[in-house]
Amino acid sequence: MKLNYKKTLFVGFAFFLICAFWQAYDSIVPMMLVNKFGLSQTLSGVVMSLDNVIALFMLPLFGSLSDKTKSKFGRRTPYIVLGTVVAVIAFFGLTFADNAQLAKIEGVKDGGYQTLFEQNYEITNSEYDPIVGKEEPKKYTIKDYSAKITANKLYKDLSEEEQAKAKQWFSDINAEYNNDHSKPETAYAYDRATKTYKVLTAETENGKTVYKDAEGNKVETVTNAYKNLVTPSISAYAHEKTTENPVTLILFALLLLLTLFAMATFRSPAVALMPDVTEKPLRSQANAIINLMGTAGGMLVLVLGIVFKTGKTFNQLMSYTPFIGAVCLVMVFGLLMFIWKVREPKWVEEMEQNSVADGLETEEEAETDISSHKKLTKSEFTSLILILCSVALWYIGYNAVTSKYSLYAMNVLHKDYNTTLLIAQAAAIISYIPVGMLARKIGRKKSILIGVALLTAAFFGATFMNESSSGILLNVLFALAGIGWATINVNSFPMVVELAKGGDVGKYTGYYYTASMAAQIVTPILSGAIMELAGSMRPLFYYAAIAVALAFITMIFVKHGDSKPVESKKIIEHLDVGD
Repeated sequence: MKLNYKKTLFVGFAFFLICAFWQAYDSIVPMMLVNKFGLSQTLSGVVMSLDNVIALFMLPLFGSLSDKTKSKFGRRTPYIVLGTVVAVIAFFGLTFADNAQLAKIEGVKDGGYQTLFEQNYEITNSEYDPIVGKEEPKKYTIKDYSAKITANKLYKDLSEEEQAKAKQWFSDINAEYNNDHSKPETAYAYDRATKTYKVLTAETENGKTVYKDAEGNKVETVTNAYKNLVTPSISAYAHEKTTENPVTLILFALLLLLTLFAMATFRSPAVALMPDVTEKPLRSQANAIINLMGTAGGMLVLVLGIVFKTGKTFNQLMSYTPFIGAVCLVMVFGLLMFIWKVREPKWVEEMEQNSVADGLETEEEAETDISSHKKLTKSEFTSLILILCSVALWYIGYNAVTSKYSLYAMNVLHKDYNTTLLIAQAAAIISYIPVGMLARKIGRKKSILIGVALLTAAFFGATFMNESSSGILLNVLFALAGIGWATINVNSFPMVVELAKGGDVGKYTGYYYTASMAAQIVTPILSGAIMELAGSMRPLFYYAAIAVALAFITMIFVKHGDSKPVESKKIIEHLDVGD
């Protein structure tokens, strides 16, 4: 018994294009909502959960519909083709709403932020009260607020000459940065002992930017004035423009809904195709290939993000038309490869014949399995619920990070989110096949528990990271998270469909995604609300680590859905590629 890697790889092109879309969606849409439309973290979280609300109902529905579908192209293929076509058209249409909103805030986009410098916006800063005084109003122009920081005392105590000099510090340095993005942005440090600020000078040492105070001392904990003052004010300005005329936001929401509806029509059929054409003992290995293809799609989009510089602070008001257009081409490529190579009805028949030849089913069972159903025992039903609870919990933690990390990286770590996520994806893609092999040796449940432990450790370690932390350590933590997530993903879905008969695979696939999507409805809103309540994005990784750790507990009590460890006569057989 051996897995046909070629066939599984081509089936995986459906998941390739799905993951390419979701990587772009999770990275770009939050920045559109916050930076261009001025939505709060909580409201942007509500919008980001819409896809999961839609999926909660549509994934089980279209999973069951595909179970009952009969066509010359098979049960799953028609949904994959039609859904992708509509999704690509609608997703590219989203760029028209994006560009329309940019036109409304054109002065901010092109003019060095003069409008923002001269208008009053509420400035949020962790050391707000000590520097400006509690008795003063909380709205300032950016120039005035940065002048207070520069002067280390209340603005009202400065002479006119001092005020002008203080304002000039911020506007000159940032204007220079706007013209040449290779230059460092304005930075300052807060001394908690003396409750004063000091302006920092950027220098290059060994190819790395370091910050020093007036005495030449190196400062590790640096506050970026641009990100802490300009970025929130851009969002406030965008919010005002959106409130004045919400038509663009409505258009954006309608196109987004159409895109999400289209994506929801074929996700369950696309994923259910793998168990349709794969023998049961080989499904963890096959799922490793499917996830490898999905990760490849996500990685390709992250590379495009680096090429188009979507993670750069100075591009927070860029037009996303070229980037989204490139993502749509990636999706079309995945669909064309799927149509060209996948022969669903033929491959399903071959799977049934192989199951009989390998003694997994009798000929009569194989003939009826494709349309048969199974009622679970009480113990099996309990295991199904526990697996689904585990799925929900680790998605609560993982999706909180993926849906907020692009903003977290910019505002807390001051790093390009594309690079970090690319490392996590690379670690996952390297580990998928070994993890599938591991499951054949020790079983799916033990493999999942190892993955949950790794993911919890990675998220907990990330709670200690800040902008001055080692970039290498951050990359190691995200690589660990990628390996942990790969280990979980490879084995969790096969555990669910292991409990199903052939006629219920689409329905059980829907159950799996119902659990994951229900979690992803709650977590963007809840994590956003917690961050707003804390006045910082810092709680993000604490929240994620706790949720994933709880999944370890529920998974311990699962008794069904595991695979029996398989001992191969030859190790090389694991790497065999069938014709």
